[in-house]
Amino acid sequence: MSLAPRLDLRQSQSLVMTPQLQQAIKLLALSNLELEAAVAEEVEKNPLLEATREDGEDDPPPEPATSASDETADATSGEGEQALDTDAAGETFQDSAADMIGAGTAGGDEAIEIDGFAAPPETLADHLLAQAGALLSGVEFVVATHLIDAIDEAGYLTVTTAEIAERLGVASTLVERVLGIVQGLDPLGVGARDLAECLAIQAREVDRHDPAMQALIDNLPLLARGDLARLRRLCGVDEEDLADMIRELRGYDPKPGLRFAASDAQPVIPDLFVRAGAAGGWSIELNAATLPKLLVDRRYHAELSRGATDAASRAWLAERLQSANWLVKALDQRARTIVRVATEIVKQQDGFFCHGVEHLRPCTLARVADAIGMHESTVSRVTSNKYLSCARGLYELKYFFTSAIQTADGGEAASAEAVRSHIARLIAEEPADAILSDDALVKLLADRGFDIARRTVAKYREAMGLGSSVQRRRQRLLAG
Repeated sequence: MSLAPRLDLRQSQSLVMTPQLQQAIKLLALSNLELEAAVAEEVEKNPLLEATREDGEDDPPPEPATSASDETADATSGEGEQALDTDAAGETFQDSAADMIGAGTAGGDEAIEIDGFAAPPETLADHLLAQAGALLSGVEFVVATHLIDAIDEAGYLTVTTAEIAERLGVASTLVERVLGIVQGLDPLGVGARDLAECLAIQAREVDRHDPAMQALIDNLPLLARGDLARLRRLCGVDEEDLADMIRELRGYDPKPGLRFAASDAQPVIPDLFVRAGAAGGWSIELNAATLPKLLVDRRYHAELSRGATDAASRAWLAERLQSANWLVKALDQRARTIVRVATEIVKQQDGFFCHGVEHLRPCTLARVADAIGMHESTVSRVTSNKYLSCARGLYELKYFFTSAIQTADGGEAASAEAVRSHIARLIAEEPADAILSDDALVKLLADRGFDIARRTVAKYREAMGLGSSVQRRRQRLLAG
């Protein structure tokens, strides 16, 4: 075997994702609102990009490149872009929803979901003040309100009792006494000045605050370092007792106030609108109000080109122009891809849009991907974090991918969501003197075209939190 150096020529193939393709895939997974933020970041980095608004306040520069346009499933004009995961031949998207989907109108008299308009959650301060008002009055209640105002969202007191006493001109002993009352309010451990005091309050409540537990709480840094041998000596307990104490300690809440922490619920903005077509079928349209509009400023590029005298400047400018053109193209292709996927979903779930949830059909990512000639991962990205608004409400695109329940006779599989809806409706409408057993539900479902096994009915009934026929009968008797 020769060890001398030599030159070899080898040929190999590998799949490489270009930065542009990576960017296109990333954009595809973003919702319209997330896309708006991402595009704003690109506009800040690229001087050749300009964002325009719907109101027309920004006049577009002359000679713009193709802008990121609004796409609807009704549009049949214009050139189609190559799909992100198709071959060189490409398939243009020029089909309308009305052509792809049979005639049908969105009917139904489903009411608006009032439960979606929830009242603001109770804050920690509100919760504590309500309790303090029932226990204290006069000066003590005034002191309690100041103490509660100084408690952070985790439940810890952020000022000293001396500061409160000085601010109100009262004795420190009074503030300490009121603080003891506040620390006994729900949630337990609130008003503590540090973690050790918070845990000690909770240990006292369950009658576990003995000298050994206090020694453990006083030496929490040793527990964090795992120095169990030293902790056993300080607490005066054996290994089994120490393990029991640590288990008890881990059951306490180190931040009791967080259960009342207000979460700013962001409103869900639809990415797509589905409307009944005038001549039948469905119209699928992207939400233009949340889609960013981008133009490439050709005039500014020409001005910069005249001033670019060195090779580095020309190379930078060419790279910026290429990046801007690619982003505009990627946004256009993203819009076409989303509408294409949504159109196929609406086509396959036509029964839902016409008649409601009980007519949902089993549907998978692979089924939609095969129907439109895309990869399953592309469909998954398109349907992530995107919502569809229709006459029946607002739904995440993932909602329409429902698992299939094989029927007992081996016939066509039924959608799990549709079966759950039928079970819930049958139970809700059952007479008080004729509670339906699981066997009775099986027969009624069979009459509706769902030949489902009894064990499947029981599984979905329990998953929805609906009791057995015996439990429901007992509840009706107690309620009556």
